[in-house]
Amino acid sequence: MAKVLALPVVLLFCWADSKNLVFQPSSVIATGPRITAFLLGNITDVSLNVRAVFPSNVTGSIDPPSCAAEETQWIVTKEQVGMNALRVHLHLNKSLHLCGENETDCCPKPLCVLESLQISACVGNTAQASLLIQAKIYAHLISTNAGSDSPTVIPNQVYEPLGSCPCDLTSGTCDIRCCCDKDCSAEELKLFQSHCLTGPFGGQLPPVPDYHCSAQREDSPDWFPFLCVISPLENNPYLGLFYNGDNIITKPRPSFQMPILSAPVFNIYRQGNPIFTLDDQLFTIPQMAIGHCVYNAPVAFLENFSFKCVTLLGSCPTAFPLQTLPSDLSMKVNNGQGGDVTVEVREETVRDLNPFLSNAVVNSDQVKVCESVTLALDYTFYWKGNQMTKIILTRSVGTFILKGSVELTTRYSADFLIGEHASESNSNNPGYQVGRPIIAGIESTQTNAFSVQRTSINLWKPVRDGLCLTAEKQPVLFAENSTSGCHLFVSLQNLTQCDLLRDTVASLQADLITATYVANSGNPNSETEADWVKISVSNSSNSLGDVDGSCSGIASHIHIHIWSYVTRTAEGNAQRNIHAIKVWSTLSTWTLDCGGGDVSPCSDPTEAQLFHVTSSVTFIDIPIHIGPPKTRFQINFTEYDCDRNDVCWPQMFFPLTKYYTGEPHSQSLAKGLILVFFFLAASVLGTPWRQIRQAWNSSFLS
Repeated sequence: MAKVLALPVVLLFCWADSKNLVFQPSSVIATGPRITAFLLGNITDVSLNVRAVFPSNVTGSIDPPSCAAEETQWIVTKEQVGMNALRVHLHLNKSLHLCGENETDCCPKPLCVLESLQISACVGNTAQASLLIQAKIYAHLISTNAGSDSPTVIPNQVYEPLGSCPCDLTSGTCDIRCCCDKDCSAEELKLFQSHCLTGPFGGQLPPVPDYHCSAQREDSPDWFPFLCVISPLENNPYLGLFYNGDNIITKPRPSFQMPILSAPVFNIYRQGNPIFTLDDQLFTIPQMAIGHCVYNAPVAFLENFSFKCVTLLGSCPTAFPLQTLPSDLSMKVNNGQGGDVTVEVREETVRDLNPFLSNAVVNSDQVKVCESVTLALDYTFYWKGNQMTKIILTRSVGTFILKGSVELTTRYSADFLIGEHASESNSNNPGYQVGRPIIAGIESTQTNAFSVQRTSINLWKPVRDGLCLTAEKQPVLFAENSTSGCHLFVSLQNLTQCDLLRDTVASLQADLITATYVANSGNPNSETEADWVKISVSNSSNSLGDVDGSCSGIASHIHIHIWSYVTRTAEGNAQRNIHAIKVWSTLSTWTLDCGGGDVSPCSDPTEAQLFHVTSSVTFIDIPIHIGPPKTRFQINFTEYDCDRNDVCWPQMFFPLTKYYTGEPHSQSLAKGLILVFFFLAASVLGTPWRQIRQAWNSSFLS
């Protein structure tokens, strides 16, 4: 294990020991008034200078960095975020609204700012690094009408199809993407003119269909006036969707009269249903949603989760959820059968705060002691049937000294237990559901019988800086192809230790897939071997030809192929199962890029470059033909095949053929033969037979 972890330590050491200054990114295209970048390296005695630059008319190049001060409309500030890093902020010191009469600090035209800037990092009077910024900023268009909160009144809702402009929701204000809104100015319409709401709801009535008589063109055929459809354009399919009902006026009654309330209806807990407190409020736990922490997110029954939230602290927290009391957390929860269960709070003190505190910025002037800060809330729900029997909350608290600012990482989790076993979330019943995690497992060796301990198959989930050292994992979701990855810093010194580099990357990729089996359905039995499919692992072979500054045979990409098929249909929904799964790695050769005139990575052993480590999953559908086999007639005479042509001659003989499915074939055949008999009898006994008999009689008499 020490050999595998040696590479990240060397890489971080190499980056922290760098004495050169560099901006990340080195160039920025700005469309707003605020710009942020990072200055990395030895930031001691560094000053920042901003100036406007102009490309040469002859060569098109930019002048070299300069430490001479110039007056611009931009303000540059810096903020130290580490021992060798500065966060550089650039702010436009100008208003971005269009000029009115007798205004100066404003924008004379919509394209307000169009210039090139250069930020120089100077030590003394010598420029060490530069950042090139191309700013193209438009003015903020503010409606001249302040508008109101009242909705737009659409008259004659019964007789006008969706109103004159259904997307005009707010009176006196321009509604975004509503191109028929009369409150929008010409400048505002240019912002979203190419993204207008389509269809009748956006005020865009559908075009006149080709079969309408008013759609006749010069190239229309001669028979068009005889087959076209005449219909008033007012006959819109959306006409009459609105009902102009009467308002219900409440009758006054004495204030002391109690309202008559209906008996509350309580639904039994089922998997995925929200949990309620005793006063019919949602039971909430802080969770992660859309990349942000939501402190009042509801908890779903039998749905386990574990999230981490990162908060930047500049002072000691005083509000929920970082400051909580056991009395506030010990609440009564509806158990699902009309009763209640009280949350039992257990408190533990955390001594080692390193997993929770990071990226501290020391400021000796501000020293505070933050006591009893909530670091983790771990809920354990015990359930049986459709009710909860017990809830235990483990609240982890800690005390730390705050000097300046620090990032605090808190943990929130919920586990549902039945007896002594954790509840296992299925993906569907019986087949997999699209978007649910793939169920995987590791074969247990504790017993002689077959048994699988559940786990998951994961992909990379880059966060924050995108490095593999800080990247998280995300489970593979059924029927959703995905590709993700992270970055790894590699220097010339690391490329001299190819065996260590190969082992490190292989170890990172192996942590994604630790399972040996995958469930073929959405509700497998952990002790039934037929419910599991063994994962096929293919090891790519590559001859190792390591040279100076280059390492080959690195498993930089891991790919997962999953074959699925439809087994049956239940209640109109196709049930999909997994047929096979294969995992293999793609080997590549890593070499430092010294092109573009930058040869420092190939000469300086401590200069590092970013290399990509990726993972992907691909789902393949296995087509299964469940219909009857095609006959030789359908194969040879495709022009008579009813499945391939609009005209089907065999269907002309309804109901004598098999294509008639309204009743059993034997009954339809018998009724068809009876109809044929009556037709023949009517033909024989009708007018033709009478004429033949008269002709016979007349010839006989003569």
